[in-house]
Amino acid sequence: MIRIRRAQKSDAAAIGRVHVETWQATYAGLLPDALLAAMSDVRQSAWWQRLLADPGQARGVFVADDQEMGVVGFGSCGPVRDPPEGLDGTETRVGEVYTLYVEPDFQNIGLGRRLLDALFRQLRADGNDTAVLWMLADNPTRFFYEGMGGARCGERIDTMAGKDVEEVAYAWRNLDAPLIRRKLAAED
Repeated sequence: MIRIRRAQKSDAAAIGRVHVETWQATYAGLLPDALLAAMSDVRQSAWWQRLLADPGQARGVFVADDQEMGVVGFGSCGPVRDPPEGLDGTETRVGEVYTLYVEPDFQNIGLGRRLLDALFRQLRADGNDTAVLWMLADNPTRFFYEGMGGARCGERIDTMAGKDVEEVAYAWRNLDAPLIRRKLAAED
């Protein structure tokens, strides 16, 4: 059984491990090999340890916790950092999904949907009516977000390890939309 729960400080090492594993699996060929090879469980775990030590930031971090394997996925959210130009101005409070990663062996069983639901609930509890998420334009996971009702609303170029990469933004303009809730409930 896998449950979605709020992350704790003691989850930092597991989140760091999943972070590195999923980046190396997902972004091979999309990001510079040197960047992916240089990733370290220790550095990522230390970064997550600092974040989870801050109660204000920790409240937006959730994990998928398998009772046998431990943490097999995670997601984080909070205030929007870089609003896409495609927002139309009717959004009053915009939050952002910063991360959402599930280990490859645990994908396609609904964990991403359940984590996204927890993140949307947190953003809504924090008073947001809209959520955005930035991702690499060539990442095939974009189809998951489109299937979950995300609408493409922006583009930008970012530089990672000296390489320019195209990113796209998706938006959910009503975090209480029945489409999102029905899809999540039907596929759990």
